[in-house]
Amino acid sequence: MNIAVIGIGGVGGFFGGKLAQLVKSDSSLHVHFVARGRHLDEIRNNGLLLDTDEGEFICRPTSATDDISALPELDLCLVCVKSYDLEKAMMMIKDKIKDKTMILPLLNGVDIYERIREVIKNGVVFPSVVYIGTYIERPGKVTQRGGACKILFGKDPSDDYIDSSLFNLFDSAGIKYELSDNPYTAIWSKFIFIAPFGLVCARYNKTIGEVLKSDGLTEIVKNIMREISAIASRKGIELPPDIVDKTYVSARNFPFDTKTSFQRDVENITKPDERDLFGGSIIRMGKDNGVSTPATETVYNEICEMKPLK
Repeated sequence: MNIAVIGIGGVGGFFGGKLAQLVKSDSSLHVHFVARGRHLDEIRNNGLLLDTDEGEFICRPTSATDDISALPELDLCLVCVKSYDLEKAMMMIKDKIKDKTMILPLLNGVDIYERIREVIKNGVVFPSVVYIGTYIERPGKVTQRGGACKILFGKDPSDDYIDSSLFNLFDSAGIKYELSDNPYTAIWSKFIFIAPFGLVCARYNKTIGEVLKSDGLTEIVKNIMREISAIASRKGIELPPDIVDKTYVSARNFPFDTKTSFQRDVENITKPDERDLFGGSIIRMGKDNGVSTPATETVYNEICEMKPLK
């Protein structure tokens, strides 16, 4: 079985590392990492150090490369890149995708399936959401602390094929997963938290705790949540009627000084960010579904003024 993990950041490093551990005992399993820079060099030379709540592990994949063209045809592809790299990654990988290649995208967003399908016409793409707390501590080392460490996914809306060997693979690797008949409720429920807080924290340079203390910023967050909820309703996505209040309250579980990953990316003037994923997608879906999105548009446009895209 040929497996590629595209993007060995926190998420890709955690799940890819667990899969790579199986290579030592299963000669029929080939796990290929796609990474870059010093992180790739460290993995090639010393393996990936995976520091988890379960312990530390040195994970050595079959290969580690920054050249996707060097990969074989794939049976399973874990896509773990940032959204701004997704289209490019899919363009590069599409020749490695067979009719029954299983593609599991492990990145945030409610339109990831559609973004992949704009490029990849064959294969089987699983709508999915991941719950985990991970980050690259240093080149060659991925650290996990907290989170359910779980993948929830559903069958491809256009193809109900799923190879049962995927479940055996995840079980052997100790990867927690759930196959859901309706993954979209979970996907949108996560998005309704990360997008509003990500946008507002980035625009006003406030931590989650500071946003919660501000009545004005709280109202902006809740208005963006309401806009997302209205879009979901128009699209037939079932969300709880109290989703906005419950989601907002859940932010109190984070330490006061927590910054969102999107906020950190916006702060780095030289780094690309996921503004299109968090803001642009809401605005487009609002227009497509007849939902007004003034709160999202205001914050999104102000972020674009703060940090123009190059």
